[in-house]
Amino acid sequence: MSILGKIFTWWDGATVGTLLSSWKNGEQVGEDGLGNRYFRSRDGKRRWVLYKGSNDASRVPPEWHGWLHGTFDELPSDVLPAPRPWLAEPTANLTGSLGAYRPAGALERGGHRAAATGDYEAWRPGAD
Repeated sequence: MSILGKIFTWWDGATVGTLLSSWKNGEQVGEDGLGNRYFRSRDGKRRWVLYKGSNDASRVPPEWHGWLHGTFDELPSDVLPAPRPWLAEPTANLTGSLGAYRPAGALERGGHRAAATGDYEAWRPGAD
């Protein structure tokens, strides 16, 4: 992104003002696996994240989310146990994209449902 883009846009990474403020008023305390960097103010009262790439809060891992919101004061690397080998990496929410789940019968898949199998009998009033 050009320098003008960095000055005037906020949705694709940090602006120049945010970068300068982080350097001047904060100290970097950690980085997650996605490359996001986490900061706190020198007096310890404020916490923030500088995203690598687009600014999307869903890209903050749960352990850093807890730290950002003050659920715990210690850094995640100091408090939490090592990740279990069987844990899967989180996946993005695909709603609204081409990869979103569309069941059989959805308009995007042609709008045709499977025929009824005959195991259903409609209710009729008075037919007790």
